[in-house]
Amino acid sequence: MITSILDNDFYKFTMQKAVINLFPRAYARYEFINRGGTKFPDGFDIILKEAISELQTLKLKKEEKEFILSRCDFLDPAYLDFLAGYRFDASEVYASCIDGDLKVSIEGLWYRTILWEIPLMALISELFFQLTGQPILPENEIRRNADEKMQFYRSIGIRVSDFGTRRRYSYHNHDEIIQTLKKYSDDHTFLGTSNVHFAHKYDITPMGTQAHEWFMFHAAQYGFKMATMFSLEHWIDIYRGDLGIALADTFTSDLFFRYFDMKFAKLFDGVRHDSGDPIIFAEKTINHYKKLGIDPTTKTIVFSDSLIPDKVKEIRDFCHGKIRISFGIGTNFTNDVGVTPLNIVIKMSAAKPEGYNWVNTVKLSDADGKHTGDAEAIKLCQQVIAM
Repeated sequence: MITSILDNDFYKFTMQKAVINLFPRAYARYEFINRGGTKFPDGFDIILKEAISELQTLKLKKEEKEFILSRCDFLDPAYLDFLAGYRFDASEVYASCIDGDLKVSIEGLWYRTILWEIPLMALISELFFQLTGQPILPENEIRRNADEKMQFYRSIGIRVSDFGTRRRYSYHNHDEIIQTLKKYSDDHTFLGTSNVHFAHKYDITPMGTQAHEWFMFHAAQYGFKMATMFSLEHWIDIYRGDLGIALADTFTSDLFFRYFDMKFAKLFDGVRHDSGDPIIFAEKTINHYKKLGIDPTTKTIVFSDSLIPDKVKEIRDFCHGKIRISFGIGTNFTNDVGVTPLNIVIKMSAAKPEGYNWVNTVKLSDADGKHTGDAEAIKLCQQVIAM
């Protein structure tokens, strides 16, 4: 199911490098959240643990390292030498399944545990569908559906990337979809993939910058109000203008734009939308750039929240001529096979910065249903950012 250490989202590696540079002694905990309430088959945890154990054999190959060096010069040789020596450690992961309720948690040094989230979710999804044996569409129909979506996206003049590793139906299906999408690279309708393994396999661009956990950790170390500013400052310190799309919704986009001042608005190429009404967010972003005297048409919004063709067109119609846009499409590409995809996430639940005790972490987002964290910590965060 996973045969390469690069079968992971690109932003995990970009964040890992930043964590090594800035927070090498920090610890993190992650928790599996089953938003859909799916019941898992008996013995699922035993099979999952076997798959987790097999990940310990993965290591960066010479040709994979050379690919990253050729495509991503901001990931320096020192970091890639570290990655070449990195191995997954199964002792960092706990898994159990009782009466169909799957529990998974991860704990360890942040720079190590940061790579677990995406392959774990991909394993959970693929194993679930293997063990439940649900019927799916014929393979040629699956590919035809992906092809029709890309024809539609080309017809309305928008650009898309694959963000679908975490909830894919299977590795094989993901591979087939990437081959279909790549046919639309010539006019940049297809920009690339968040999956670094497939980027290497098919010589396409790896896509991504940072995830919610980057901001969540900074809140544990610096407090909710200062987290956004320090997260952005540190990103600039590490990447010096590369990887210039900032995630906007960890503690609501309203708080984000409060700190996204002239300096950040000029240094970052744009922002990523991942929760809440995309039209409201687009309007808010456009108005923020205008208020700062920055032409919005020189900036980009990357939309990545539960995208389907009709939603993409609605966003495109609103944003056309107002601001640049692109789309990171996940499950609608990699798990549109005739089954109901799992509604699962793995999120950082606590962090222990160097010299600190454990601090519960929170993600608010722009949608109430996507808040994660301890209820008391969520309430405290809401109270603090409202001040």
